[in-house]
Amino acid sequence: MSTITLIGTSLVEAGQEFVYQGEASACEGCPYRNQCLNLSEGVKYRITDVREGAQTLPCGVHDDGVSAVEVEPTSVCANVPARNAYAGSKAKLGGSCPHVECPSHEFCEPAGAEFDEEYQISKIVGDPPHDYCALDRDLTLVEFAPQEE
Repeated sequence: MSTITLIGTSLVEAGQEFVYQGEASACEGCPYRNQCLNLSEGVKYRITDVREGAQTLPCGVHDDGVSAVEVEPTSVCANVPARNAYAGSKAKLGGSCPHVECPSHEFCEPAGAEFDEEYQISKIVGDPPHDYCALDRDLTLVEFAPQEE
């Protein structure tokens, strides 16, 4: 189910994905805060529709203002321990990784997923993009189902 919210106009594009970070200090006292701060913090969203004819509203966070869009929670691709990783099961991330140069790092520490949370696997994507894991982890690249709001 989609939600109407306000997004910085430079980010307004159907298909654009972002992780909602919550309220900024500049939001205090804003007359539009109820329309902006209506998402769940830490959840990854995809813009599904840009509201035609929506006016640009001034914003203390986004220099170019904000516009109305429709968003839905979206899936997160992540590396999880390969043991018991299959579509329909639940999994946690394997833990933090200091190897930021690794091609899998963005999947070992994905935006929109927390280390201590369990997520439903909607799809097995396959092997991670790295040739070997510097932490000697046996990992599988999966897609977590969108989080329920």
